[in-house]
Amino acid sequence: MGINRGFRILLLDFRYKSCSGTFFIIFINLPAMDLYSQKGKSTQQKIVIILLEIIILAISYWILFLGGYHQLIHNRSTGGDATRHLIMFIFNVIVFVRVCITMFYLLKRRIPWEEAFSIPFAFAIYYVGFALLGYATDNPVNFITIIAIVLFLLGSFLNTGSELVRNKWKKRKEHDGKLYTSGLFKYAMHINYFGDFLWVCAYAIITRNVYSIAIPIFIFCFFVFYNIPKLDGYLASRYGEEFEVYRKKTKKFIPFIY
Repeated sequence: MGINRGFRILLLDFRYKSCSGTFFIIFINLPAMDLYSQKGKSTQQKIVIILLEIIILAISYWILFLGGYHQLIHNRSTGGDATRHLIMFIFNVIVFVRVCITMFYLLKRRIPWEEAFSIPFAFAIYYVGFALLGYATDNPVNFITIIAIVLFLLGSFLNTGSELVRNKWKKRKEHDGKLYTSGLFKYAMHINYFGDFLWVCAYAIITRNVYSIAIPIFIFCFFVFYNIPKLDGYLASRYGEEFEVYRKKTKKFIPFIY
């Protein structure tokens, strides 16, 4: 995707060349960049991202278990539900592990330094934002909580699982320059994005806070109206007729529906 010079704030998908996770990236007067095609290990940037994510994880732990919520919100009227706090933190840890897999195994493109700092900032929306939104909820664990857990696990599997299988397929020399259309990607062209959407929905559901719904709604609109059209344009230019055949017979985002 090309970025024109000038001040822009864009929500990018951290999966250009086999990655996962959604986040805000701030571009300030940057030259054009093609994040799809730039290769590089970016080891230092990856280490910075992981260290910052560990710090954000620690902040979420402080909020959920060490009284951080009360110090930030100045509301001691409720302690929330301890089981919900634990589930939300487990969600955070699973997302963090998936980020590590993406960084050190799946990600093939170069990471600019400005992105190394903006990625953790965006994941703070998940780790810290949802922790704040859901902390005071004192509803006990029930079938809604179970639905959230199932959605989270399913979304994580669809996203990271599909990427791992595609990555293994692409490593074979006979598949060089070919478009991957099998596995989970035969059910939707962007099944990995759908996985992202599901696990973010799970976060929103587990908080039982109506304001949380704004985050998955925003992500859905971003995928459907911005990121998918941009990525489809790139794939069409790279794979030509092969992509057109794939597009005609495969749902775009939601399996069997859209």
